[in-house]
Amino acid sequence: MSDTYILTLVASDTPLSDSLLGGVDVILTEHNLQETAPRIWLSDKKALDIKISSPPDTSFMTAIRELLYHVRVDHFVTLDNKYRRKKLLMADMDSTIVDGETLDEVAAEFGLRLMVAAITERAMRGELNFKTSLRERVALLAGKPRDALQKIREETHLNPGARTLVETMRHHGAMCVLISGGFTYFTSYIAEQCHFHHHHGNNMAFKNGKITGFLEDPVSDQDAKLVFMNEYVLKKRVTSEQVLAIGDGANDRAMIESAGLGIGYHPHPVVEEVTHNIIRYGDLTASLFAQGYTKEEFKYPASRT
Repeated sequence: MSDTYILTLVASDTPLSDSLLGGVDVILTEHNLQETAPRIWLSDKKALDIKISSPPDTSFMTAIRELLYHVRVDHFVTLDNKYRRKKLLMADMDSTIVDGETLDEVAAEFGLRLMVAAITERAMRGELNFKTSLRERVALLAGKPRDALQKIREETHLNPGARTLVETMRHHGAMCVLISGGFTYFTSYIAEQCHFHHHHGNNMAFKNGKITGFLEDPVSDQDAKLVFMNEYVLKKRVTSEQVLAIGDGANDRAMIESAGLGIGYHPHPVVEEVTHNIIRYGDLTASLFAQGYTKEEFKYPASRT
């Protein structure tokens, strides 16, 4: 028996209309993709599962993306099997779980935004060695007061759907891990806010209440997130097929490419090269629909706003 696949459509601003679904039907027919079961609404006019007979090729993905672009609808393709709902979440922090890059916000506080942001952007595009670029950015902060970081941390905004993503996956038995090329000073706080089980980042060194400009060893490189993912796969006694990895930049690429479900969240092109599953328009709850959760199964944080 051959594998079947699921095409999931997730609307953002406007509902999924009959005319739009008619356009999807045309593209399915043009690419000889047969539906294998009745369609399932995961959320009325918001999220829809369409089971298809074979994996879509690149030309189909291009056609469906062009159709959905103007109505700001995200789409995902997953294998229709018992592992669709993942047991391990590996989530990037900066520009994924939180809005913006925390190191850039630190730099802005000290009047160094342009210098640091330029290095960050090149690193996220994969143009610079991640470890080297991180050391260069932190060095610019030498001598700055540690106290200023607390204000930045408390003013960091979560991206829409972040808490619901974690709470829902936790409720259904997944281990949730926040992982960042940034700093544990921020990951510890954000992990608590979102109810992650674990968090990882780099340790910024301080002395006499000031940032030294150095990082404590070991310093994460561009492969660190994949290494952590593989360690948690062993700890959780799951396979990589049971992992959801989500992120936006070059240092997320390896784990996104290796996970059973790798999702780019408003990603840089270097991430788009390794996955068709991308959240371009919606919020982080789109990754729950991609796993087949219905809106009624979402879990919202009771004590958090």
